[in-house]
Amino acid sequence: MASSTSTSSGFMGSLRALGESLLASAQDRIELFALELQEEKFRLIQTFIWISAVIFTGMMAAAFASLTLVYLLWQTAPLATLLGLTVFYSLSLAAAVWRLRHHIARQPLPFAASLEELGADRSCIRNSN
Repeated sequence: MASSTSTSSGFMGSLRALGESLLASAQDRIELFALELQEEKFRLIQTFIWISAVIFTGMMAAAFASLTLVYLLWQTAPLATLLGLTVFYSLSLAAAVWRLRHHIARQPLPFAASLEELGADRSCIRNSN
């Protein structure tokens, strides 16, 4: 009977150690996920602020440059000036949209470190069998 108790205790001890190890691993992954979530939030806010600043200053500069150019050329070619500005701003918008799409496509996958760690855990579990 004593050997049965020590075997049971050994099995239960191993089971507890496995459970503790799983919980510790889950806790590490959740902490990593929370850290990455915080980083993604800060990155998104920072990107939004920079985009807003660029849009505001760009619109102000374009508006005043356009007004100045139209004022200067009002007597000679007002329609050509307005048409030229429209084409220029349309091409600038297309280039900006293209660059923004390129920038977004180059961004790293959100939570890449968490996904990598989970993949490493799965690989470790598969190799231990």
